[in-house]
Amino acid sequence: MPGVPWIVLPTFDEAENLESITRAILRVLRSTQGHDRFRLLVVDDSSPDGTGEIADRLAAAEPEVRVLHRSTREGLGPAYLAGFAEALAGDASHVIEMDADFSHDPYDLPRLLRAAETADLVLGSRYVAGGVVADWGLTRRIISRGGSAYAQRVLGLGIHDLTGGFKCFRREVLEAIDLPTSRSRGYAFQVELTYRAVKAGFRVVEVPIVFRDRRLGRSKMSWRIAGEAMVLVPQLRRSS
Repeated sequence: MPGVPWIVLPTFDEAENLESITRAILRVLRSTQGHDRFRLLVVDDSSPDGTGEIADRLAAAEPEVRVLHRSTREGLGPAYLAGFAEALAGDASHVIEMDADFSHDPYDLPRLLRAAETADLVLGSRYVAGGVVADWGLTRRIISRGGSAYAQRVLGLGIHDLTGGFKCFRREVLEAIDLPTSRSRGYAFQVELTYRAVKAGFRVVEVPIVFRDRRLGRSKMSWRIAGEAMVLVPQLRRSS
């Protein structure tokens, strides 16, 4: 397959984490992919804490790093859609989405890419054998695990971690699932894209990961975001 993997990293107020997560990703992928055999795209929604300026500095110093500045904060889904469009317009063979706060371990990136050699969509999964959620309190565990179980039941899927945000898409998946019509803005976006991939006939596999709470900064999760997922999941089933 021509092209190189792109890692899409959405950011809003991640000044405390961005440089260290970028350095970690570069270190891991340079050792496995080789220099200039991947791209790292930071998608910043005009963070008031200076995240965008840090991203620009990193891009000026590191040839693999790109930056996409967005003028308004619209939510996780639109930020990812903008990043995916940029990657597909470039030379992406695969597109990986991950968080910028070290919840997702950069050392798992080669594992996802290896699994994508035989799968169309690879999910870094907290809820299969070997998967772990560390550091979270009871409330967040209930929201996350319950959200995945709810979506699994409503949509009739055998996938265990539907709300996770650590994924590797083959280019063909993103091209086939009609990204511009995605309606989700929060974490329902994760459910929607996986559901669309399954309905389109693509092969989805789950790779166990250790998921940790963010190192620094404030979580973007809220009850409003969880509520959006509760409303949108049945709509996905009906629209299909």
